[in-house]
Formats: sequence, structure tokens, C-alpha cells
Amino acid sequence: MALTTEESGRLVGLLAMHAERVVQRWAEIVAASLRGRLSQAELRLQVQDLHRSMIDAGAEGLADIQSESAGELRAALAELSRGWARQGFSATETAVGLYALKDVLIELADSGEVELRDVITFSGLVDRMGLFTFETYVQTREGLIADQAEQLLELSTPVVKIWDGVVAVPLVGTLDSARAQVVMERLLQTLVDTGSPHAIIDITGVPAVDTQVAQHILKTVVAARLMGADCIISGIRPQIAQTIVALGIEFGDIATKASLADALRHVLRITGVDAARRQPRRDA
Repeated sequence: MALTTEESGRLVGLLAMHAERVVQRWAEIVAASLRGRLSQAELRLQVQDLHRSMIDAGAEGLADIQSESAGELRAALAELSRGWARQGFSATETAVGLYALKDVLIELADSGEVELRDVITFSGLVDRMGLFTFETYVQTREGLIADQAEQLLELSTPVVKIWDGVVAVPLVGTLDSARAQVVMERLLQTLVDTGSPHAIIDITGVPAVDTQVAQHILKTVVAARLMGADCIISGIRPQIAQTIVALGIEFGDIATKASLADALRHVLRITGVDAARRQPRRDA
């Protein structure tokens, strides 16, 4: 329920008349819930910013948190919730940071400086502010999680240069569509950067190969061939070989090897590089 013009005026008067007390107690209550995770000075500045934004919005007629006059207040709430989300505060801690204002209003009512009906009315506004803050917090956390997931995805799909002309992609874990796209992009970019004519895709760390995983691998091989690179698939364990046969998956003329070592030996052979063998020393 939105505040009337009269209620909005009473709220502004209350916050302005008891400004120092409201800010002080508000900051103290929040500080107690955060257990020192935020400095008192920084916390007080954030509370003062919210306090001032509420007064400014109320002076223009705070009909509702979504009203045009509440634009600065929404900005202050959003900045607070985004900042706390990035700092690792929980949703509960963020909510307590705002709902602590209710405790301050109740204390003012107990001392007879504000009527109980006004406390109830203003509490409704604080609840709506809390919902707005929570929504912003959730959006920020979802964004952070998505960014972290993307970073982990990139870290989990490295493309390693073995030596001049040969790169390898060691795959570990499940290969879904999103990760397959990252693998393909990184492999193709590495082929361009290094000019390598050979690439090894090692699936030793892939727990299971189904039709979808096989299709992702085949698409990566085809894309690499279009770039002029020949691909070898290594890590074909007995269980995976049986699964591939059972599913009727055909790798065609793509070279497949049981291990990464076998794939490396295959590349050495087709490139005409002889592996140096250590000869025993003879006494003079």
C-alpha cells in the first residue's frame, strides 16, 4: 500500500527531526548483525545515504517505491544490495541491513516520539524497499555466478601447445553444448595463433561418451579440418570403445588412440620426427 501525501510528510518529518538518532541506531543494529565484516565508518555512510534518499523522496511525495520521485531512493537501495552481494554478504544480512530501520521506528514509538499507527504504515514502506533490495541482490548474485561459471568453463578447457606444430585439448568432465562451443572456439583460435597442423583431443577425463558428446567431438574435428589441421582423438578406453560401437557412432577416417602417449607417437610418426632413444654410455 502506497503512502498518502500526509503520511509521506509525517515520515519526512520523523526522519529529519530524529536524523542523528535514526542513523546512529540504524548503523548500530546493522553492525551487530554483520559482526565486524564492514567497518563502522563505511556502514554509517551507507545508512546516511539511504536516510537522505528517503527524506528526499518523501519530500517530493513518496507514493510508492516504484514512483518517479523514488528514483534516487531506488538507486541507493540498488547500490547497497549490489555492493553487499559482491562482497559476499548473504541475502539475510542484506535484508537485515534494511529491516533494521523497523527496530529504530519501534524504539521511537516506545519512547512516545512517534505514533504506533505511523510505525505500522512506515513498516509497510520498509517491506517494499526490502523486496526491491532483495530482487536487486538476487540479480547481482545470479550475474556473479554466471560470470564465475564462464571463467571456470574457460579454465576447464585449456588448449596446450605440446611442441611446434602440435596442440592438445585435454578434456575433463562432462562435455555439454556450452562447453563444446568453448572447446571449439579456443582450439580454432590456438590453431590460428600457432599455425599448428596437428591437434590432439584427449577424452581420457571424460567419464562417458554418448551420442551427444560424440557429435560435439566430431563437430570440433570438422571445424579444425576446415582450418587445415588434422585431429587425433585419444583416450578411447575399452568401456568407451564398447559404448561407441553399441551406439553405432562412426568416426570415419579420424585417427583414434587409446592414450595420449599413443597419440603423441602417432603424430611423431606422421610428421617424420624420430624420438630420441637414450643409448647406454660406453667406457672409453
